[in-house]
Amino acid sequence: MPEPSTYRPATGSIPTSAGVYKFRDPDRRVIYVGKAKNLRNRLNSYFANPAQLHPRTSTMVHTANSVEWTVVDTEVEALQLEWTWINEFNPRFNVMFRDDKSYPYLAITMNDEVPRAFITRGKRRKGVKYFGPFAQVWAIKDTLDLLLKAFPMRTCTAGVYRRAERSGRPCLLGYIDKCAAPCVGQISKDDHRDLARSISDFMSGNTGRFISHRQKEMANAAAELDYERAASLRDEISALQKVLDKSAVVLSVSADCDIFALVTEELEASVQVFHVRQGRIRGQRGWIIERSDDHTPAELTTDYLRQAYSGLDADAIPKEILVDTLPADLDSLEAWLSEQRGSRVTVRVPERGEKKAALETVAKNAKEALIQHKLKRSSDLTTRSQALKEIQEHLDLPEAPLRIECIDISHTQGSNVVASLVVFEDGMAKKRDYRHFAIHGEAAADDTASMYDVVSRRFSRYLEQMTSEEPDERFGYRPSLLVVDGAGPQVAAATRALNDLGIIDISVVGLAKRLEEIWVPDDPFPVILPRNSEGLFLMQRLRDEAHRFAITYHRSKRAKAMTSSVLDDIPGLGESRRTALLRHFGSVKKVRAATAEEICEVKGIGPSLAAKIIAALAD
Repeated sequence: MPEPSTYRPATGSIPTSAGVYKFRDPDRRVIYVGKAKNLRNRLNSYFANPAQLHPRTSTMVHTANSVEWTVVDTEVEALQLEWTWINEFNPRFNVMFRDDKSYPYLAITMNDEVPRAFITRGKRRKGVKYFGPFAQVWAIKDTLDLLLKAFPMRTCTAGVYRRAERSGRPCLLGYIDKCAAPCVGQISKDDHRDLARSISDFMSGNTGRFISHRQKEMANAAAELDYERAASLRDEISALQKVLDKSAVVLSVSADCDIFALVTEELEASVQVFHVRQGRIRGQRGWIIERSDDHTPAELTTDYLRQAYSGLDADAIPKEILVDTLPADLDSLEAWLSEQRGSRVTVRVPERGEKKAALETVAKNAKEALIQHKLKRSSDLTTRSQALKEIQEHLDLPEAPLRIECIDISHTQGSNVVASLVVFEDGMAKKRDYRHFAIHGEAAADDTASMYDVVSRRFSRYLEQMTSEEPDERFGYRPSLLVVDGAGPQVAAATRALNDLGIIDISVVGLAKRLEEIWVPDDPFPVILPRNSEGLFLMQRLRDEAHRFAITYHRSKRAKAMTSSVLDDIPGLGESRRTALLRHFGSVKKVRAATAEEICEVKGIGPSLAAKIIAALAD
């Protein structure tokens, strides 16, 4: 592995201006592309003390064996050049968002002599206008079918169009009035292009004039007793209205904006965007990213905005972009977007009102998309099998860990100490086997003592069930792998507890959250699984589930402790009456605000006890 000091450029040779740099590996492949306002400061940071670098960054500089840079005049040029090189070289250490699914678009080939409307999922082409993306392909098919009733433009392929030209007969769509048939001269090419422009304007949000114009024409046709024409216009108005009804209204004002939200977790992040035109959602799109911890939300925001608007036509970029986190290099990003659009573009975080509420809705969609992505990933049998195989191989286990148990300790500065135990079988959560433990006395002294106590209690029950005539299957199964939340000390405590019980056939590891390191007994160095491995994904999901379950139990214990500390010492107020009192009022605060008569409404509490309660809570 190359040593960074062998290819570090002399500090004085690095310019202090803005620019873009590339790290290359020994085979001259570009492995990372970055930009900087000051190239000297940025590049020197890569050659600092390796212990101060993020693991991913450290791996990158040790994989590379050369670095080169290109000076540019402005930060906007650096932003553009960096993105050009990222797309050209696809560097392995750069963050790249990928669509969480393939979205269909409505496309109109305005660059053709006779424009065509069609549905596509392919790459964008110059001169073609795109509308969407739509969540479902059937939704865009319905929309196009309705639009053709009002704007009967061509949808056929080039081959069908040329065949109709040669034969002098239109295709079926021309006979059923779904196409104006420019192929046989039923409409001029200029008039047909006007139809294409009309669909484009309507889908861009300029809807009012098309409906109002037809309403006036329908009234005139009816006045002239041309009922056939009036009926045709009525059907066109109805079709256009249905297209509008399919677009949900999110803003009462006729605003044009794109609304982005970012949801991040340790290994992945999710982005969703709503394309709002004239106050209506005209499209929705999402991305999933395999996240690197050294990228902040602000840096991720810069990355996804740049990816979202690269290669788009000017009219596809709105004048206002709403985000939940301001991007890094905000000024240069706004300048680049404004240059792409040809007019001023602002990026901001909405603070109140409808736009803030719309942003919260987008954030909910981003969170749901990440949940669905994880569920899809975890429910796939092949993926789960691969994850278990990777864990077995990397941890050198004697068998595939078909049953994994994970223990997590939770407390508040040493008080209300609790633990959770969650179970995964065949890579899936088995919630009926989840258990929690309350920890008291010397066992609550620190995390290692708590871990020893919980492991001892859980596997003492396991040994009891082995000799029981009616075993409890909740504790009667032996896990192939025991995972504890923590590093070496927690692993040592769990291993000691098993050894003291005489159990030697259960493997123990610890998962440290900060760097996702896996610690094994009696090894000073952790095992590092690849960040994109299914095995690490399963281990992280297991640990996160144990943490969630522990936190839930800890909060309930803490809430009970807070209420009991106030009500426990009241003479005559036993546990059942205390429970009834809290169930009736909902909280101690509301009990304190109640009158004696209101307290007496609680079953089992009379005037004398009500007076004692009021006196105790008044102190």
